[in-house]
Amino acid sequence: MSTSIVLTREHIYPAVAVVSTFWISFWQAIRVGSARKASGIHYPQLYAEKADVVASVEANKFNCTQRAHQNTLEYIPTVAISTVITSVKHPLVAASLCGAWALFRVPYTIGYSTGDPARRNLLGSAVVGTVMWLGLLAASTWTLVELLGETL
Repeated sequence: MSTSIVLTREHIYPAVAVVSTFWISFWQAIRVGSARKASGIHYPQLYAEKADVVASVEANKFNCTQRAHQNTLEYIPTVAISTVITSVKHPLVAASLCGAWALFRVPYTIGYSTGDPARRNLLGSAVVGTVMWLGLLAASTWTLVELLGETL
């Protein structure tokens, strides 16, 4: 048995949302590079050592900026795949959840990059991001249930 998937005009929106996550990651990588330079932490060292962080505000800012980027990289596969799955049946829901997740990565990164990890929830960004991520997990699961129902 086969299932046909018809792409409508609305399917461009989830694609734009997913690609926006790549641009967010690129922007974060630039911020990491700047923080690395300011801190004097050289490649291939991933993070500043604890002694460096204690001795240097810039080393701490580098670690926080690097962590914000790493956190985004950890989430992007799940966000992208769940967005694509959800978009099969619900493209506007998929685009909205993914787009909001990507948008709230900006204040998350700016806040975290101050060197104060508690500021990663600037404008509620950590909470909103988590809610959007959970929404994508639920929506993609529901989409798969719908598709399974159609094939059985």
